[in-house]
Amino acid sequence: MIRFLQKDSKAVKIMFGVIIGAACVSMVVYLVPGLMDNTNSSQAGVYATVREPGAWGRTFGESTQVKTEDVTKLAQQQLQQQHYPDFLLPYMMQRAGQIMLQRTMLKQAADRLHLEVSDADLVRELRTGSFAQYLFPNGEYVGDEKYINFLEAAFGPDMTRSNFETQVKDDMELERLQALVTGGVAVSGQAVHEAELQQDVKVKFDYAVVSLEDQKKTINPTDAELQDYFKQNAAKYASAIPETRKIEYVGFGAAQVPGGKATVSDAEVQAYYNAHLAQYKTEEQVKTRHILIASKDGADASTDAAAKAKAQDVLKQVQSGGNFAELAKKYSEDPGSKDSGGELTMIATASLDPAYAKAAMALNPGQTSGLVKSQFGYHIIQTEQKQAAGVKSMASVKDTIVQAIEQNKQGAAEQTYAQTLAAEAKKDGLEKTAAAHGLHAVTSEYLAKDAVIGGLSDGAPMLAQAFTTEKGTAPATVSTGDGFAVFTVLDVKAAHAPEFAAYKAHVLDDYRDQKAPELLEAATSKLAARAKVLNDLKKAAAELKVPVKSSDLVGEDAQVTDLGAMNGPGAVAFTLAKGGISGPINAGQAGVVLSVTDKQEPTADELAKNFDTTREQLLSKKREDVFDLFLGTMAQQYQQGGGIRMTKQASTTPGLPAGI
Repeated sequence: MIRFLQKDSKAVKIMFGVIIGAACVSMVVYLVPGLMDNTNSSQAGVYATVREPGAWGRTFGESTQVKTEDVTKLAQQQLQQQHYPDFLLPYMMQRAGQIMLQRTMLKQAADRLHLEVSDADLVRELRTGSFAQYLFPNGEYVGDEKYINFLEAAFGPDMTRSNFETQVKDDMELERLQALVTGGVAVSGQAVHEAELQQDVKVKFDYAVVSLEDQKKTINPTDAELQDYFKQNAAKYASAIPETRKIEYVGFGAAQVPGGKATVSDAEVQAYYNAHLAQYKTEEQVKTRHILIASKDGADASTDAAAKAKAQDVLKQVQSGGNFAELAKKYSEDPGSKDSGGELTMIATASLDPAYAKAAMALNPGQTSGLVKSQFGYHIIQTEQKQAAGVKSMASVKDTIVQAIEQNKQGAAEQTYAQTLAAEAKKDGLEKTAAAHGLHAVTSEYLAKDAVIGGLSDGAPMLAQAFTTEKGTAPATVSTGDGFAVFTVLDVKAAHAPEFAAYKAHVLDDYRDQKAPELLEAATSKLAARAKVLNDLKKAAAELKVPVKSSDLVGEDAQVTDLGAMNGPGAVAFTLAKGGISGPINAGQAGVVLSVTDKQEPTADELAKNFDTTREQLLSKKREDVFDLFLGTMAQQYQQGGGIRMTKQASTTPGLPAGI
């Protein structure tokens, strides 16, 4: 599912557009006092209950339960998409809960306005909307099986067809609500003109760069100053040295398991084959070429007659010996196959129009049909290859079955051997047990949780398990990728503060990181002030030994080295006249002062050319603002009217740490 979500796909944007939109304005709800304070008694599986606010809504209104399972799933998706560590899941639950509450409130508002989406609306969306490329490629339904396969690949095995279609309906309904709320939004021509001037102006400038790293190099505290800093920040360094553990372990691979390579009998192969018959079923499939003259269902009689007459004429040319592929390139109205001479790949007949599939399977390879009417129009079909539904023979899949059984047996043998070693080691110790079996016990140094263990294909699982195991606990088993390991935790060193002498270099880095921004601000302010006194940035920079660079002629969508995006701190350049000198600019890792050397405003023709695009951008932003206000007002109404009842578990979920 995560791979699908990472695609720049319209389908993803449609599926999660409303949720993402709600997330963007979630701070509106965070700022509403008490939204999360309506604590109710705990209900199993329920995160919150939402009903229309006010006495009438609480008494007679229908309630909607926000399920904890759904909140958890959304939190996990956000965690993965933003690459946060797993331990932040409890914090992400609150953010996800806010989004789900917003979505539920919006859904109730849409229902009250009777904006529900019909089954016909859903079908039209799936046929013609952004999901059509997956479910109706070239206008042809992929079939129920491929539909389900798409859902599993895109959204995971838990996504059912019913849930998916309900989700699409809900998204369509919320889009209707958003369109209704923002339908009256407009922007004036004057506002568009002013925005264009700001967006389309271009500047060229010289800029002096004061480096943060250079400022750090000037900070050279004495040992006494560093020790004072170390003491003052004792809490910061209390766990600077992470927890480490000393582990004793024995690792082994398949070659070291007694009994040698597993053998597989014919009876075992037969039993496996019988148990997995569904896996070896083959669908009825056909490979064809076709020429389509389009006449979709519902076309008027004259249009249909004209299409049929044209198809008859092409059929005569085929029957007279015309080259099928060349005629397809010339006449076919199927854009997906026309350029390849009408050729379609081998495809399950269940994914084809029923009339097309029936006609194609009735032909022998090399034969050509007469006219075949489908929901898309009139086809002339040439069958190239076909395959009846059936089951692969055991002989054809025997090698893969033998390999699967061998792997299963080997894995079971390794696990059993590991458990045997662990049981013996519990009595005799790992070293003695290892020696008795011709293996070697290893005692590690003190290892951090992210250490690399030599001699094991993948030591991470063992370390992860070791860091949840108490010192002296009986030997445990763990898979190591290409084998198993048996281990025990010999000793634990808790996270602790370092000795100053050993950690001095880190303390110095921290000290510089704290002090450098102040120096950077002071140096940049001094440079800006001197440049304005001299009315010459280059002279001021030379006096203060600060390097000067020159930009290209850039617009607000440009990136400039050391300054960053021109729609960020550097945007001040667009407000200056030619020759103007900026004040100090904080660009993060540098302080910058710039002087405009050229400025070009858009021409009347350029303004006219970009007018519509700029207007749409302004409209989009204004609609977002209006909908944000609508959502914030609605959230207050729900909170003040008692429309949201949180369970105890939801209301006690911790907030996100600072900066997340």
